Amino acid sequence: MVNKQNIGILHPGQMGISIAASAQNSGNHVYWVSAGRSPETHQRASKHDLLDAQNLRHLCKTCSMILCICPPHAAEEVANQVIAEGYEGLYVDANAISPERAIHIGKGLQDAGITFVDGSVIGGPAWQPGRTWLYLSGEGAEQVASCFSSGPLETQVMDDEIGKASAIKMCFAAYTKGRTALLSAILGTAEALGVRGELENQWSRYWPDFNQETTRRVQVGASKAWRFAGEMEEISATFQAAGLPGEFHAAAADLYRRLTQFKDDSSVPLKEILDTLIQSGITSES
Repeated sequence: MVNKQNIGILHPGQMGISIAASAQNSGNHVYWVSAGRSPETHQRASKHDLLDAQNLRHLCKTCSMILCICPPHAAEEVANQVIAEGYEGLYVDANAISPERAIHIGKGLQDAGITFVDGSVIGGPAWQPGRTWLYLSGEGAEQVASCFSSGPLETQVMDDEIGKASAIKMCFAAYTKGRTALLSAILGTAEALGVRGELENQWSRYWPDFNQETTRRVQVGASKAWRFAGEMEEISATFQAAGLPGEFHAAAADLYRRLTQFKDDSSVPLKEILDTLIQSGITSES
């Protein structure tokens, strides 16, 4: 039987709260930091009975494990905040960052006496078995995996090499989220040139459900563009470090940055999204 642990989640967004629930299912006590968080985060934490540490200092003193899942650009800042509080436990960075950034962040944590595990999440929020995987690499990976043994979050331990878990995330998301960016750019170009109707008609001749699926994919992508832009930059850096061109995903990052105004709203009409893409490009060139 796995011993119960006090686990801190930084921060329980839509993904983080589902990971917290899996940790609870496995008998662990899950804490969060309420200071400075949005009303929506407060509501999620209350609904799922997370324990409020109130501030980061208390969370670091209370928890033997901290799992960070935040937008990629904030990953290093959060890790440094934890270091500054004198934390001495195990830290899991489960953010969508490049292997190089994971290694860099891990070194800073390890130099401060903190056990570091490289993590990444593939899939949507983990509410159903067999749909979402937490990949883990590093010497403490098995220990982390045991905290989610009752699911529904799935775990896969790779090896002791920091960066491996981040690498699989970068390669997987390069296709899934990169494809959404490409489709958005194609539709935006077709809209600007006045041939979107004809393009969609031609697509339907080959793939009857393609237009509907594409519209929904672009709408969902726009609602998450505020997070995806940074992820595309991380993927671009990953490709370049591997000796491959990173320009495609750098362009995808620019495209997602044009759509950040649609944060968390997946009901925006497709034409509004495409018009925003087009007008943002015109404005940036003028």
